Amino acid sequence: MTAQTVRDTSRIDPPARRVVLAVVSDRPLDVAAHEAAVAGPASGAVVSFTGAVRDHDGGRRVSGIEYVGHPSAGRVLAEVVAEVVAGCEVDAVAVSHRVGDLGIGDVAFAVAVSAAHRQQAFAAAALLVDEVKHRLPVWKRQVFADGTDEWVACP
Repeated sequence: MTAQTVRDTSRIDPPARRVVLAVVSDRPLDVAAHEAAVAGPASGAVVSFTGAVRDHDGGRRVSGIEYVGHPSAGRVLAEVVAEVVAGCEVDAVAVSHRVGDLGIGDVAFAVAVSAAHRQQAFAAAALLVDEVKHRLPVWKRQVFADGTDEWVACP
């Protein structure tokens, strides 16, 4: 698993490939703090992704979401992030996924990637989002405005 990139010959030093943060947390996530954590003098680009709780799904109004993580979720997240970072020309990455009860607009998933160039940062961020969504053992219970609920993507 790697982001498709062309070797960067403009750099003086090789990409640092640092994992600054890879955590599953029940605390609110701050995307700006993720961005600041990965920024550095070699980074010409910082790309971030915010996964926020929306007010609808499948044509129904959503009033909130509960995320439940398997006890291995933190370890799995760290593994996924380390694999992506090892295969991409990035300087630093910070990734967090929230668990617990979240309201509309709350940040559930935060990703920040720094790299020398925007193409590298965008490619790595997209790969991180896809791999975390695919592999992280965190499940979502949507609560609808009519009081009903449903579990999404549960095993």
